[in-house]
Amino acid sequence: MSLFDTTPLATASSAASRRAPLAERMRPRTLEEYVGQEHLLGPGKPLRVAIENDDATSMIFWGPPGTGKTTLAKIIAARTQSSFIEFSAVMSGIKEIKQVMADAEKASHLGSRTILFVDEIHRFNKAQQDAFLPYVERGTIRLIGATTENPSFEIIAALLSRCRVYTLKSLTEEQVVELLSRSLNDAERGLGSSGVSADDEALRTIASYSSGDARNALNALEVAVRLAQGRKEKVLTKAIAAEAMQRRVLLYDKKGEQHYDIISALHKSVRNSDPDAALYWLGRMLEAGEDPMYVARRVVRMAVEDIGLAAPEALNLCLSAKDAMHFLGHPEGELALAQAVVYLALAPKSNAVYMAYNTVCGDIEATAAEPVPLHLRNAPTKLMKELEYGKGYQYAHDEEGRVADMECLPASLRGRRYYQPTNEGRERLLAQRMDEIARLKAEKRSKEPAS
Repeated sequence: MSLFDTTPLATASSAASRRAPLAERMRPRTLEEYVGQEHLLGPGKPLRVAIENDDATSMIFWGPPGTGKTTLAKIIAARTQSSFIEFSAVMSGIKEIKQVMADAEKASHLGSRTILFVDEIHRFNKAQQDAFLPYVERGTIRLIGATTENPSFEIIAALLSRCRVYTLKSLTEEQVVELLSRSLNDAERGLGSSGVSADDEALRTIASYSSGDARNALNALEVAVRLAQGRKEKVLTKAIAAEAMQRRVLLYDKKGEQHYDIISALHKSVRNSDPDAALYWLGRMLEAGEDPMYVARRVVRMAVEDIGLAAPEALNLCLSAKDAMHFLGHPEGELALAQAVVYLALAPKSNAVYMAYNTVCGDIEATAAEPVPLHLRNAPTKLMKELEYGKGYQYAHDEEGRVADMECLPASLRGRRYYQPTNEGRERLLAQRMDEIARLKAEKRSKEPAS
């Protein structure tokens, strides 16, 4: 065999390709094969126009997993006849970045163009991202970054300003079904030679369970077909498809934007007195593996921020739910959190204490730290009494109605009112009590001799 005979290598490469996961084998190679992202790739849409015009601008693809970010970068490289270098932010450091940049710079002098694709670019720290800047600025490389995190938070401003950001959306169930059908019928790269077909309900089940993630859906289809083959079934059914999926894939990142988006949705659903939505978002977090004690802490916060004194028992209920979650664990303890969330959603709402305390903090920041008025100070020593500590203090229990007409704020804040109770729930009674206290004080002032 000649040293230059590449047939064995080609055969090995072909065999390796056949062993690759279905999602990799079925990766679209042209824009015509690509499914989804019509808002970017439809006729006349921004990214489509940029690709067709061979626009050399660097870009960031931001979207959930399995929406075609890597595929799109490879299609752009092939369409623009550029060298494609794939870089993983998980595996690479500054040394590797600089070496790749140097190689790309040499290639550019020879008229070759390089697209550097950086997967999970949000995992690069500031120094690593800085290393790209001079090469992106000079046009030595065309950087395409992929991220599941909000670029505004995860990518440095200098690099972000040199890139266009394109937001990719999760695929619809219909689009995922289209990809699954294509894979079942493709004998060259897909499962067309498996001898297994699928009913529509099975494909819809996989699509539904994949939460718009094409990669997950295709790999689940491959598992399902193998299950069917092992049982000598010619038709892939809904039951086999569900067994292959095992569990719905929930799009959720416990440290990323989904984490904050869903807890925000839960909090705002509670605030808006919507128990159904609150239960749904709670379930999304817990079923995706969120730390239940984190959820419990946030539920306690809702009790004090949005329910407050309109239903003061809410705080105790939420603390009890937290203890129950800790005591029972998964999954029984989650019912305690569900119970707390439903109660909070249906409880009367008041943020009066929350707003009052924020105003207090604002006054503390904006005004001088005045000394405590003398009449409110204790006088345990003779010297303190001589300095008139405690002089003029009125013991409320000795006063009519247990209320003294005595100012307890510093002089500059005299008469300031922070707590403004609502008429919601138990707080209505507190508002009535405050009116009664004000009346008692006014009566006492009216009885005082004129000075």
